[in-house]
Amino acid sequence: MQVTFLIWMITIAVTIAFFVYEFFAHVRTPHEPTIRESALWSGFYIGLALLFGIGIGVVSGWTYSGEYFAGYLTEKALSIDNLFVFLLVMTAFAVPKIYQQKVLMIGIIIALILRGGFIAVGAALISNFSWIFYVFGALLLFLAYRQAFADHDANPADSRLMRFVRRTLPVTEEYHGDRLTARVDGKRMVTPMLLTVIAIGFVDLIFAVDSIPAIYGLTNEAYIVFTANAFALMGLRQLFFLIGGLLQRLVYLPQGLAVILGFIGVKLVLHALHVNELPFVNGGEHVEWAPEIPIWFSLVFIGATIAVATVASLWKTRSDRKRDEAAVTEG
Repeated sequence: MQVTFLIWMITIAVTIAFFVYEFFAHVRTPHEPTIRESALWSGFYIGLALLFGIGIGVVSGWTYSGEYFAGYLTEKALSIDNLFVFLLVMTAFAVPKIYQQKVLMIGIIIALILRGGFIAVGAALISNFSWIFYVFGALLLFLAYRQAFADHDANPADSRLMRFVRRTLPVTEEYHGDRLTARVDGKRMVTPMLLTVIAIGFVDLIFAVDSIPAIYGLTNEAYIVFTANAFALMGLRQLFFLIGGLLQRLVYLPQGLAVILGFIGVKLVLHALHVNELPFVNGGEHVEWAPEIPIWFSLVFIGATIAVATVASLWKTRSDRKRDEAAVTEG
């Protein structure tokens, strides 16, 4: 895939322009978005992502388009899981709803910056060290296990990081609008808003470690990795307000993501064997029996896993609700 420096610059400039527009048009004035506003903008960004994928197919070939769509689906699913943790953070810090947009916007921008750095590092490693696929594959298998069995009910406001920050910085008890710092009795102090942003940034760092090796398991093209991540993050703020309580109903999403990460981890290990150059593995020769999983299968597998996890989650929460209602009626 031939991507010139000019195309890279235009892509980055357009991405920045979208986020600048988002801030000044929607976030600068504190308010809680309506369902209609959230739905329209979510649909716009998803439609834009789909059109971009078709454009890649027309210009560069449908194999690259398939890689983009597989990457976009994976990153979107991971971003929704990211949203769930954002929700936990904002609930833990009791962020007023009218200020949640600003927190989300800052969190999304931090995520894009961190992922951009990881993308650059990942591209450099892949181009110079073929054995890095073993490392990425092993990392994803570990992350898949952690994703499946992690404690998603932990209190982000009481983490070790937050306890350290509270000991280090003077923190106000109350919010002062959407300001990060405030002067109280002549003393400059940080507000809970800044603590929330720090917690969100730490969450973004953890999710960047998950997402970048995952998408490099689907494509080696840094441009596809970046654009899939950028489009997955665009509209994430609106999606948060659109699906609202649905986030808490996606009870099997962590397990679904674990399956996807595990699948990509296996795919990376097989690819590493296929291009093997390590002298202590098969004498430094390529392992011919190791199959290369085609991108169409990856796309179908990822899409099907997300669909099954979503349907199973909604079915379970609906069944649980009916059971609870029946228990109340009988009681």
